[in-house]
Amino acid sequence: MVKFLFRLLAAASLALAIILAVMDATRSIALSVIDPTPIGALWLEHAGGSLTAVQSLLSGPLALLWDPAMLTLLRVPGFVFFAVLAILLYAIGHRPSAQPATFATSR
Repeated sequence: MVKFLFRLLAAASLALAIILAVMDATRSIALSVIDPTPIGALWLEHAGGSLTAVQSLLSGPLALLWDPAMLTLLRVPGFVFFAVLAILLYAIGHRPSAQPATFATSR
């Protein structure tokens, strides 16, 4: 059941990555310049309050997490972030292939 949940989240993340890639490609064609939307801009646009809450949480005693780590992560294009997330979630929820039964054979 848990592996199914990871695979379902991987499929949703991959769908979101494809949607964001198409949106970025459309905007890049219209502007005649490559212009991917960073994940930070998407987060600020859709849930700005939670972004500022995370910033205030990580800027105090955990300032090392906010400045180099989160700022670098927030500059990553959205479609790349969700594509990598989909790969990681799929790897967690991947079912190992069944091993074929090996039998002793005579020479």
